[in-house]
Formats: sequence, structure tokens, C-alpha cells
Amino acid sequence: MSSLSRELVFLILQFLDEEKFKDTVHKLEQESGFYFNMKYFEDQVQAGEWDEVERYLGGFTKVEDNRYSMKIFFEIRKQKYLEALDRHDRAKAVEILVKDLKVFASFNEELFKEITQLLTLENFRQNEQLSKYGDTKSARNIMLMELKKLIEANPLFRDKLTFPPFKASRLRTLINQSLNWQHQLCKNPRPNPDIKTLFTDHSCAAPGPANGARAPPPANGPLVGPIPKSGGFPPIGAHSPFQPVVSPSPSAIGWMTNANPSLPHAAVAQGPAGLVQPPSTAAFLKHPRTPTSAPGIDYQSADSELLMKRMRVGQLDEVPFSGASHPSNIYSQDDLPKTVVRTLNQGSNVMSLDFHPVQQTILLVGTNVGDIGIWEVGSRERIAHKPFKVWDIGSCSLPLQASLMKDATISVNRCLWSPDGSILGVAFSKHIVQTYAFIPNGELRHQLEIDAHVGGVNDIAFSHPNKSLSVITCGDDKTIKVWDATTGQKQYMFEGHEAPVYSVCPHSKESIQFIFSTAIDGKIKAWLYDCLGSRVDYDAPGHWCTTMAYSADGTRLFSCGTSKDGDSHLVEWNEAEGSVKRTYSGFRKRSLGVVQFDTTRNHFLAAGDEFMIKFWDMDNTNILTTADGDGGLPASPRLRFNREGSLLAVTTNDNGIKILANTDGQRLVRMLESRSFEGSRGPSQQVNTKPPIVNALGAASNASSPLPVTSERPDRILPAVSMSSLTAMESSRTADVKPRILDDSDKIKTWKLADIVDAGHLKALRLPESVTTANKVVRLLYTNSGFAVLSLGSNAIHKLWKWQRTERNPSGKSTASIVPQLWQPSNGILMTNDTSDGNPEEATACIALSKNDSYVMSASGGKVSLFNMMTFKVMTTFMSPPPAATFLAFHPQDNNIIAIGMEDSTIQIYNVRVDEVKSKLKGHQKKITGLAFSQTLNVLVSSGADAQLCVWSIDGWEKKKSRFIQAPAGRTAPLAGETRVQFHNDQAHLLVVHESQLAIYDSKLECLRSWSPRDALPAPISSAIYSCDGMLVYAGFCDGAVGVFEAESLRLRCRIALSAYISPAISSGGTVCPTVVAAHPSEPNQIALGMSDGAVYVVEPSDVETKWGSAPPQDNGTHPPIPSNPALSNNQASDTPAR
Repeated sequence: MSSLSRELVFLILQFLDEEKFKDTVHKLEQESGFYFNMKYFEDQVQAGEWDEVERYLGGFTKVEDNRYSMKIFFEIRKQKYLEALDRHDRAKAVEILVKDLKVFASFNEELFKEITQLLTLENFRQNEQLSKYGDTKSARNIMLMELKKLIEANPLFRDKLTFPPFKASRLRTLINQSLNWQHQLCKNPRPNPDIKTLFTDHSCAAPGPANGARAPPPANGPLVGPIPKSGGFPPIGAHSPFQPVVSPSPSAIGWMTNANPSLPHAAVAQGPAGLVQPPSTAAFLKHPRTPTSAPGIDYQSADSELLMKRMRVGQLDEVPFSGASHPSNIYSQDDLPKTVVRTLNQGSNVMSLDFHPVQQTILLVGTNVGDIGIWEVGSRERIAHKPFKVWDIGSCSLPLQASLMKDATISVNRCLWSPDGSILGVAFSKHIVQTYAFIPNGELRHQLEIDAHVGGVNDIAFSHPNKSLSVITCGDDKTIKVWDATTGQKQYMFEGHEAPVYSVCPHSKESIQFIFSTAIDGKIKAWLYDCLGSRVDYDAPGHWCTTMAYSADGTRLFSCGTSKDGDSHLVEWNEAEGSVKRTYSGFRKRSLGVVQFDTTRNHFLAAGDEFMIKFWDMDNTNILTTADGDGGLPASPRLRFNREGSLLAVTTNDNGIKILANTDGQRLVRMLESRSFEGSRGPSQQVNTKPPIVNALGAASNASSPLPVTSERPDRILPAVSMSSLTAMESSRTADVKPRILDDSDKIKTWKLADIVDAGHLKALRLPESVTTANKVVRLLYTNSGFAVLSLGSNAIHKLWKWQRTERNPSGKSTASIVPQLWQPSNGILMTNDTSDGNPEEATACIALSKNDSYVMSASGGKVSLFNMMTFKVMTTFMSPPPAATFLAFHPQDNNIIAIGMEDSTIQIYNVRVDEVKSKLKGHQKKITGLAFSQTLNVLVSSGADAQLCVWSIDGWEKKKSRFIQAPAGRTAPLAGETRVQFHNDQAHLLVVHESQLAIYDSKLECLRSWSPRDALPAPISSAIYSCDGMLVYAGFCDGAVGVFEAESLRLRCRIALSAYISPAISSGGTVCPTVVAAHPSEPNQIALGMSDGAVYVVEPSDVETKWGSAPPQDNGTHPPIPSNPALSNNQASDTPAR
């Protein structure tokens, strides 16, 4: 149904409601499925009209649609069953049990048995878990609270819970406008026409005035009767799309060199470019990653000549690639995380929070008693905990030793992750900074302990000033210091503040690195990594505690602070002038505490104030919306978004943290709900015994848990069945589980490899094709947005499949549940590579996609072609063979530079903008088959058909190291054949793929571990890739199987047989196998398979099993538990206010 037809339904709904056709209104709501009337639903539930409740729900969802829907129907039918028992109507209760509840037995047989046993009781309240069941009315109200939360969280109800905002009697108004228009078109218009029907167009029959003048249309009063007052649909705020973010003008950048100390309310711009370059140098403001809102070429109309002209003159701009009706830079309030999905109990007052930059459900927490914790919010597990301890008291300064002797209490002032998440840093309220190396299984290893400042260390940050990681600290001693993150050696010290330094904010623009600092006297200063002193001295609004932060794309600068009088200020800075550009309103007059803030999605701001979270659109100074986190927040809660903005961590009054989520965040948390970190459980931890019926029927706590976890809704008397209980109970149920930890031999006996051979155990979708071809898929990748899949066949033709935003798929991301569109532009052309009269079937194809999916570079033995992803037009070609290009990789910091592996074994570093080869790298003996950049290590790693790995420095392109991969046992050396490489998310570990092995190498090209085909997977490896979260490796095999491995250990956790994802007719027709595997960019359990017969499949776990198998047992046993630090009161005095 078109958008206008959908809007017409809403107009009709409004009209019917105004005319009091109540039954018809709700019938149309249900049949159209466009608007779920929560008020009507509540009325029916409270009245016990169960048949109508289910009929109305049936217009929007079915039992089997998803877990939310299943739980909604289960709660309704359970309540109906209990009410029948309460009336002692056993016959009705049995009927409900057999007809309505039996459907859930296949998901949780134990639960169904326990519900059935209630028939044997004289009063079901004799069941301990139901002993607090009150009367029918209160039970319905309690259930209704749970149903409302489930419906609001259910993605099938997205955009259906609010009625669109438009004026009353809109349909009447449109008809009046139409009649007025018809009247003006009359040949003989009469004043005050008599409208008798709407079935035909209006026309005045009698002659008009004698002079033939046209009568004016009626100015007042509708033609079809009076317009009644507003009807029953409540008006709501506008839901129009937000305007795109506009980047600041890069016209002026020299303001830091002309700093005027007397200028009030000014701050530091994006960088001190005027100190190094002339003020007219606009290139400084260009960021390696062009914001999607930046002006660029309209590729849909640009021809190759215009494009090449732009490429010679300046940077190759990017335009967003997305569906025509859903631009990627349009956001709504639904993108904000406002629904509480987790409540975690840290045990002491949380002072600082930070989400892991890669693993987006891992949260780092620091407290007022000096301990730090790491939480996996999906599984509610605290996977690491470190109480405060001085590692080497002997090396500490005498002032620190004296301070600790006088008062041992200490607090965390700030904790955060390094940019790649491999290190975490902690700044304490006394002298010390500590850093830890983070191992993905949750282990923390001591790295550095620095006696950094005299007094408190108020902030800590990471940067790369000299292309190596540094730690930046500031403190009560009024200084900022920079330390080498590896050795702990002090590199710089900046002095110039006249008060304790409150915060630091490092940033960079191309090669210019700098630091902002703020002090508690409200001064803002900026520093280059030299000894020349501060470049500016400005006053921040509020003149007290201020923090600064950039938007994620680095184009917009914000600060938030509170004055001593409690006045809070959230502002955006004009970076060209060093002045306040925009001041956001909405803070209370006297904030209780220092307000904290954060940014997300390059579009939203959030701050904690007045016991709630307040959100702003960056382009609007008025509050966009608020969220109270279901209550329990402090006056000025601390908060932190995860990288994608799908989760928001907020501190609570009771020493806890609440995790708020949007729809994507809820999906992410559900996916990881049952996930835990194997191998990190301690001997004192109990294994959960048989799940009691409490989770489904009544109020009682769980049997045990590894750490104290507070209930998400402790005020509820009758909690409903937990989100995963209908599926997870079945898998966790065992006979008389003993509360002990299995030893290694037990683990090996009990763990079983998941072997998926049947289509019913996963979701697989063959992507549609207009013409079936037998040309194998040679390259396959997801777009970076996750909305599309792009393949390249051996016939040199690309295919692009796009998923559309629909009611079933509101995010528009790829899924095996919905068939995508085989997309083609209106001109009907195919995206076909140049073949230079050669045979593309024999060529080595290569492909690379720009960061924002706007264009793709590709080759199939001929020239390299640059395609527009919207129009499929060739924008330019380059690199005519011989030799032919065999692999392409974009430079991570400059989209205009491409590393091109060649058939003659060289690697050419090519600058697209100037059409010039900058360097030619020689070191391989055979063609290049793989290239991978590491921005952290500042290297390019290459692999070739000679089975050799080479490491090249990005700075000078000299070769640093090379090594041939090791032949596995039983394989003759030296090896040969295509070898692929891919860096892990940590940018330090390298996955090496050869038909004979999977291997993990470190930055020194030392092989840490390897796996070769054997046992369940004996065939040669055809392709392999990391999952987007870096936790898994997916490998395709030449017999059609797919293996899922633990990334860290390369232990096999799941085997997917060919028969599980393709039809028997295809599998019986000959050898078909995946030639290439692609991993979804944000869904770690979804993959795409390009097949030898030309087909492409999207494969993901079933709705019941949300991940691939379970982790195999570890060899190194378990780690002892880490004792928690007893809560201490923090009475220490400091000049610096608490953060």
C-alpha cells in the first residue's frame, strides 16, 4: 500500500472516531494493522474480553513471529487460565490448557507441565510462586503493565503506537477544499451553492450573474457542514524527519593564533592550524572520513569528465548510498535509547562509565571506592572486577605514601578505553594512573602504574601524537602530562593553568595533533605537542567545571559545564571564530551537581539533569525529549552512549547502572542475552539449578547468580516469564544439577559440537536473481551500512541486493527472514567490469567499497573501474593491464589512496586524485592475493599466491618483515596458492587464510595458533572471515560445509552442512560449495555465502538459537574469583569538585 493510501486510512480512522463509529474504528485498526490503539487494548484486557484481545492483536502479530509476540500471547492465555481456575471452572481451564497453552509446550515442556499441575490443587495459590496472586482486577493490571512494555519493545509494533499528528476533521477539510476548487471551475458559479452529493463532481446548474463575473468561493464555513471538535485520537508531537547535520564552514581557521584573552565565552577550535599553515588553508579542516552531510558531487548526474576534473582538483567526495526513500542521515526520536533493558548492581557509587569501542555491550565502570568493573550488559555478567591496590608502593613518591598512610580511601575520577579497546586507563583521586591490557575473555593484565600528579588525577585520555599510543592526564597540580602508553615514560608536561585542571580533550586534524584542557576557574587552553605553552586562554560558560567533546565524525565541538551557583551550560562552538555558536536550553535553574553529557550519531546530545536524561537535536537548541529511566536516577546522573548510539548507560541512586536501549540496542542485547564468557568462572560461583516456575507464574528470586544483579522492576509483584525463559529454560534444564563447577574433563565430556544438517535449525535465504547463471561468485561483501549485499561473478558482472524498510523490517538491515530486491537503476544498465578482451573466468577479480557505500572499485582482469553505486555508471577507469590488478584496499586515512595488488607480484600505491602511482612495493614472487591495513600499527600487510606475508610501513612504504606461512603436518613445503589476510578489530592480530589452514598471527608475524582441515571438516578451505565483533571466524569449505570457530582459540564451535542451507535438488545436482564468505557489519551471527553455482545465500541462526553453537572448553582451566573491595566512605578533601 502506498504512503498516501496509508495516510488515507488514518484520515478515515479519525473521521469514524469523530462520528462515534467506535466498533468500526477498531475493526479498521485491526484489519489495516497501521495503528495499535493501546487505550482500546487496555480496556479490553481489564474487561477480560480475551477473544477480542487476541483478535485485535492478531491484526499486528502472531504467536510465532518473535519472542516478544510469543510472550505477549503466553501472558494473556496464562491469565485467562488462572482466572478459570479461580472461578473453579475446571472444564474451562482444561479447554484453555489444551487449546491455548499447549502451543507453548514445544518451546518449554517443563513449564507446560508445571502449569498443568495447577489443576490438581484446590486453590492454585497453594503453589508457592502464586501465593501472592491477588484478585482478578489487580492481576490484570499487573499483567497489563508487562504487556505494554513488551508491545513497546516489539519491533513489529514500531511506528504503530502513536497516531500521526494532524488537525481535527482533516478529511472534511480536504473535501471542502476539493468542493471549493470544483466550484471555482464551474462555468456558471453561483454564490452560496447548494451541495447535495459527493458522489459526483459539483457543478452549478443555474446561470451566473448578468455581467458574467465569476462568484467568489465561500470564504467562511465548510461546504459539507460544521467541523466538530477534536476526536478521540490524542495529538502528539511532530514526527517529521530531522534535517541533516550541516558541517561548520571551513572558511576561517586562524582564530587560535589571534586569541583575544578578553573575549568572553570563547573556546578552542578544532585545531591550531594557523600556527602551522596560513589561515587560508582549508585542507586542514578536511577529516579523513568525510561526513555524509558534506557537500559532494551529485553522482547521479555527474559524468566521468566532471568527476575526473574534481578528482584532479581535490578530495574525492562521498555521497551517502541508501534507499531513495530512506536517506541514511535522517533520524527520529525512535533512534534514541530510552527503554530500560538492564539494571546492574555495581555495589558502590559509580563515578565513571565507558563502553568498549568495538564490543559494544561491554561496559567499563569505576567507583568511589577505587574499584573498577567490566560488565557484559547483554548477559548481565560482571566479567572482571579489580579493587584498588597500589601495585608497587616502594616506587611511589613520598607525598603519595604519606597521603595513603593518612587516609586510605581513594576514588576513581575517570576510566576509559583506548581507541581500539585493547587497553583501559584509570585516573584516581590520589596521584595515580593505572592502565590494564584487556583480554577478550575478560582478563585484565597489569600494564602501567604512574605516579602522575600531586593530588588528584582528574581526567585521562588516549591519543596518537607520534603515531604511537600515548596517555594524557591532568590533575590538581594544575598541569597536563603526556606519557608513553607502553613504557610509562613522560613525553610532555604543559603548565599554564592557574587552577586544578578538570578535563582534557585530545583531537587531531590530519597531521595536526592538539589537546584542549579546562580548569575549575573556567579557563580553556589549547596545546600542541611542544614546549611553547598554551595557544589560547578563553573563558568557558559558567566559569567552573567544564568538559569538552567532539561529535563522532570530528566536525562539531561541544562543551558542557556547571557554575558554582548551579547554572549549567551546554553549547556548540563556532570553530572558525572561537565563539559560542549555539546554546542549548532546558536545564533547571540550580543543577544539583556537575552536569555530565555525551554525543551520539553525529546528531544527538544527552545530559543528566533533574533526575532524568535530557536529549537535544544538535541543530535545535530546545529539548527534543527526556527519559527518566523508570525512576531511581540521581539529580545529575552520569551517562555514556555506546559507539553506535543504540545503548545508553546511566548511573542510579542505589549504586547501580541502568542500560537504556533503542530498537537496535534491544535486538543487540537480546542476541547476547544468554552469552557468557567461558573459562572465566571461579570455583565459588554456583551453577543455576533447575529454573523454578517463578519466572512464569509468580514472584521469587532466581536460584543463584554469579554476581548480585538487581531486578529490572523490583516493584512488580508478579513478574512475567523472562524474555528468554520460553526457550532458554529448555536448554538450561537438567536433572538435579549440582551447585559445583565442572572440571576440565567434565567440560570435555559435556560439550558437544553443534552440527547443523537440517534446514529447520537455521534461517537461510537464497537471494533472488532475474536470470540464473552458472558463473561462480568470486567476490562478495556487505555494504558498510548492512542494508545491502554486493557480489561479483566470474563473468565480471556485479549484483546488488537491497533490503527495504518495511513494517516487518523497520531497520532496513539485511536479514534471512525477508527477501530483498535485486536492485537495478532505472537506466537498466549492469555494473560490468572491463575485461580487455581477456577471459574474466580465468582472471583474479578484486573489489573494494568506499566507507559510506557511495562508490565501488572493481576489476576482473582488465582496467580498474570506479562505479557509482546509485547509477551503476562507470565514473572512470585506470590501471590498464598488463599487469592486471588482483587485490584492492583503501588507505584507512585517505580515501584517495589505494593499495593495488598486481598480477606481477608488485603492490602499487596509487593516488586517485592525481592519477599517479606514488610507490611500487616489491617483495613477493607470485601475484598478490590479499592486503590489509592496520591504522594502529601503521602498517600494510600483504599476502600472495606464494604463501608469503609481508609487512610494509605506511609512512615510507619500506618492507619491515616477511615470512612464509608454515605448512601443516602432512603437507609438503613450501606452500603455494591464494592466501588472504584480515586484521582483527584490535588492529593487532591477523587472520591468515590458506586452503590448508586458518592461522592467527601477531604484529611481529609470529604464528600464535593455527587450525587445518580435519575430522568434521576435512575439505580444503575456500574462504574465511572474522565476524563483525571479532569473536568468531567463519570459514567456507570446498565440500559445501561452513565452519564457525572461536576467534581467539580457533576451536570449532559449529559446523553447518551444505544440506542445511540449500535445497536437496541443488545439492544433488553436483558439487556446490561456498567460494566466498562475507560477514555482516553489525550482526555478528549473520553471514552471506557466494556459491560456485552463482547463487548467494544469507544465513543466520534460527529464532530459537540466536547464536551458532556454544563455545568449546578452554585448555587453561578457570581463573580464581577476584574479591570485591569493601565499601569505604570517601572523605578525602580536594580542590576539585567530584566529577
